[in-house]
Amino acid sequence: MNKNPYAWIEASLETIHRANWYRSVQTVDSLPGATVLLSGQKVINFASNDYLGLAADERLQSAAIQAIQAFGTGSTGSRLLSGHRQLHRELEQAIASTKQTEDAVVFSSGYLANLGAITALVGKRDLIFSDQYNHSSLKNGAILSAATVMEYPHCDISALTAKLNQERQKYRRCLILTDSVFSMDGDLCPLPELLNLAAEFSCMLLIDEAHATGVMGKMGGGCVEHFGCTGSDLIQIGTLSKALGSLGGYVAGSHHLIDFLRNRAPSWIYTTALSPADTAAALAAMKIVQQEPERRQQLWANVDYLKQLVTENLPNLKILPTESPILCFQLPDAATALTVGQKLKEAGIFAPAIRPPTVPTSRIRITLMAIHEPAHIDKLVQTLCDIFYV
Repeated sequence: MNKNPYAWIEASLETIHRANWYRSVQTVDSLPGATVLLSGQKVINFASNDYLGLAADERLQSAAIQAIQAFGTGSTGSRLLSGHRQLHRELEQAIASTKQTEDAVVFSSGYLANLGAITALVGKRDLIFSDQYNHSSLKNGAILSAATVMEYPHCDISALTAKLNQERQKYRRCLILTDSVFSMDGDLCPLPELLNLAAEFSCMLLIDEAHATGVMGKMGGGCVEHFGCTGSDLIQIGTLSKALGSLGGYVAGSHHLIDFLRNRAPSWIYTTALSPADTAAALAAMKIVQQEPERRQQLWANVDYLKQLVTENLPNLKILPTESPILCFQLPDAATALTVGQKLKEAGIFAPAIRPPTVPTSRIRITLMAIHEPAHIDKLVQTLCDIFYV
C-alpha cells in the first residue's frame, strides 16, 4: 500500500495528459471585446460569451464605479443579514420585467442559482429528469438534492415521455431540468413540448436561460419569449455574466416560488450577497437590453453572415445543429481539435478546442458577438479554409 494518500493525483494528471484532456488558463491582457490581447498577442475573439459586447461598455463601468463609491467593494454579508442593498431589489425587478414574471431573486452566480433552486425544490422522496447534455450546475444540483435522478437522451421527447409514464407515479414531486440554449452545441431545448409534458404529468419544469438571456426573443427575454411561452408556469434560471456583461445569477418565476427560495435556497441564504459593482453593472445592462434591441439585431446579422460564408466556403466542415450565436465545428478527436485551435491562434483567431469530458465529441466552438465586424468573420472563415483545404 502506498503510504502517500495524495499519490493518486499525479497518476490521474498523467492520464489526463495522455488523453489530450489537459487544460490550462490563457491570460487576457486587455478589456473584453471583439479583439483582445491573449498573452500579449492580438487576436480576434470568438471565445467569449459576451454576446452583446457589454462587458467593456462604459455605461456598465460607470455604474459599477458609482456603486463602489456609494456602497464599497463588498456586500459584507448574506442578503438576510447585512448584505442587502436597494440595488439588488432594483435588479430583481428589472429581471422580472424583462422575463415577464411576477418576481425574481438574484444569486451570487448562475451556478449557485441552480444549486440553490434545485436543492430547495426537491429531495429524497422526489424524481428529477435531466437532459443528457445539461450544464454541470444542473447535474450537480440534481445530485445534491438527494432526489432520484434519471437522464433522458438529449432533447428526446419520446424517450422522456416513456420514462415519465413508467416512473412518475412512484414519486412525490417531479422536476424536469433542461438548458434552453445548450452551451457546447448551440441548439435549443424543445420548450413547448416540455411544458406540455410537465402539465400532463404534474411536473415542475426548470429551464436554464444562461445563454439565452438578452439574446433570444424580441425583447431579450430568452427562449421562453422566443418560443412564445411567456407567462407559462415554470422556473427560469439565468446568469448575469454572459450577455449582461457582469457576474451573478437569478431565478425568475411566481411570487410564491421566489418567496420560498428566499427562505429555503441554501446557496442564497448562506452566501455573501452579490457585490455592489456587479449588481449595478448588471442593472445597467438590463436597461440596455430593454432599450437597444439593435444590439440583438446586429448579433443575429453576424450569425447569419457567418453561416452563409461557411455554407459557401466550407461545405465539408460538419457544423452541429444550432439556432443560437454558438457554432461548433465537430472534429474527429481531441488531438485534431487541439491542432486546429493552435493553428487558429497562430493566425490571430481565438477559438479554443472543446474536448471530452466537457463534451462527448471534440470540436471548435465559435461564439458570435454583436460587436464583431464583417472583416473579423471574413478572417475566421478564410483561416478555416487555409487549415482544412491546404
